[in-house]
Amino acid sequence: MTHVLGRDGGDGPTAALGRHRAPDGSAGAPVALDLDRPHAGLVVGKRGTGKSYTLGVLAEELAAAAGVTALVADPMGAFDTLAAAEGAGVVEPTVAAGDLPPPAWCAVLDVDPASAVGSLLWRAADAGSTLAEMRETVATAEAPAAVTRAAHNHLALAESWDVFGADAPVSDWLDGGVTVLDLAGTPRTAANAVLRAVAAATYERALSGRGPLPWLLVDEAHAFADGVAWDGLRQLLTRGRQPGVSVVLATQRPGALPAVAPSQADLLIAHRLTASADLAALREARPTYLDVSLADRLPDVPGEAVVIDDRTERVHDVRVRERETPHGGESPRASRRA
Repeated sequence: MTHVLGRDGGDGPTAALGRHRAPDGSAGAPVALDLDRPHAGLVVGKRGTGKSYTLGVLAEELAAAAGVTALVADPMGAFDTLAAAEGAGVVEPTVAAGDLPPPAWCAVLDVDPASAVGSLLWRAADAGSTLAEMRETVATAEAPAAVTRAAHNHLALAESWDVFGADAPVSDWLDGGVTVLDLAGTPRTAANAVLRAVAAATYERALSGRGPLPWLLVDEAHAFADGVAWDGLRQLLTRGRQPGVSVVLATQRPGALPAVAPSQADLLIAHRLTASADLAALREARPTYLDVSLADRLPDVPGEAVVIDDRTERVHDVRVRERETPHGGESPRASRRA
């Protein structure tokens, strides 16, 4: 009989995760994740232990499930192989300039919002939904030439990233299946801007009550912890479950994430970790029913994990199933090239 994590009864769609791992290392009963309700999840593990692999397994299951849709933020190009799965695709994302609130524009362009240039950019973002409209506001503003020139230069930098489009298809990506947002090679600041806009669009879609329940999966989440994207991710973590948004963050550095990430996660999938700061971050956020030290329970074998299910207040030892699509996150090896 399959044990469903994140559920204390009832029916509905699930995602096959793997099998329970018996004390002798043998495979036990099948383990699945609940897809019927919204969840906040955290997948952690040092490099090479299966963190991104597990996120890929979840994406495969979401692509095949009914009633859900998913976006995968892929800053390292590790998920392009998901295109081989039915119901999944890979895009180089563009978002609408108007999807970023004015304060976010000042943060993206590293401009003090209280300065003359920041104030002008704020007004331009408030008045226009495209970069062209923002430039028009700057051009017609009653401001010193040095201020308008600086604002134009900042907007030119944003345009050079090629991530802002007048006809951005974020809402189309949320109509079903799984869409991988290929952010590999995208400047970090630009990737943060894209993810901020995507998080906002995902939340707004959920509030509308239209379409399948959305999931947002973010690999290498620590890369967004100190950027403009985090405000959007925080909103999904703290307020997303009520309208129906699920968010799953994967990271090899949980200690680099704000404390809200592990504290809000009702599902924690922990592969091998050894850094003291990362172990401390999880230890501080974990509930009292974890009867032994998490560090003592973490597995040594890649693909194995400890899963903490906060809904049922239980801890499980699991071996994640094999991917149906190739894993793109594995490091190249000279022996294979030879």
